Amino acid sequence: MTLTISDTTMTSDHTPHSAWQAPGQHGWQVSWLPGPTLDRNTAITAMILADTIGGRDLHGGHRLWPHIQGWAAELGLTGPEALAAASRPPDGIHHDHDDEHAGGQLDREAAD
Repeated sequence: MTLTISDTTMTSDHTPHSAWQAPGQHGWQVSWLPGPTLDRNTAITAMILADTIGGRDLHGGHRLWPHIQGWAAELGLTGPEALAAASRPPDGIHHDHDDEHAGGQLDREAAD
């Protein structure tokens, strides 16, 4: 599990999701978490969550579940909501930054 964090992007080796600095803003957007612009620390939390979920078969009894729930709560989500949203692939809307990994935006209603 490796997160790569630069001044303008965040990528992972366990998920196709990414985060990028919002154009013209100090905030961040995350490919699996549409909606308001996040601060850097919250974007890191979202990427840790997506990286941890990254194709694993997680459930309420899994040893990582308390962490999943805690990180999800920081994002205003439940554990199951975060699991559903971060498990979906990016939707194809890409934001390329310096030829690094691109991210998309997920429809929040699709995650519910």
